Amino acid sequence: MRDLMGIMKQAQAMQEKMAALQDELDTVEVAGASGGGAVRVTMTAKGLVKGVQLDPALMNADEREILEDLIVAAVNDARGKAEQVAAERMGELTKGLPIPPGMKLF
Repeated sequence: MRDLMGIMKQAQAMQEKMAALQDELDTVEVAGASGGGAVRVTMTAKGLVKGVQLDPALMNADEREILEDLIVAAVNDARGKAEQVAAERMGELTKGLPIPPGMKLF
């Protein structure tokens, strides 16, 4: 019974740490870029886009499709970085726990 109580305390501590990590991921920002930095996107580690910066030279009506493609590429670049940051933080939190490979906790 004593082991069960210890496991329950560990689970509760893990839940508290997970909640704190989720709050932290709301404040961690990453930046993605495309077009050699002509398009930059800033987002939180949870994937909320916070801003888009465009080089004024891209504001050409004839090149609208290129600009759209660059924005998509920058968002995807930022999203990949956000996922990496979240995975790294989660890895720190779950280090040493017997979690099956490939299992996502968030």
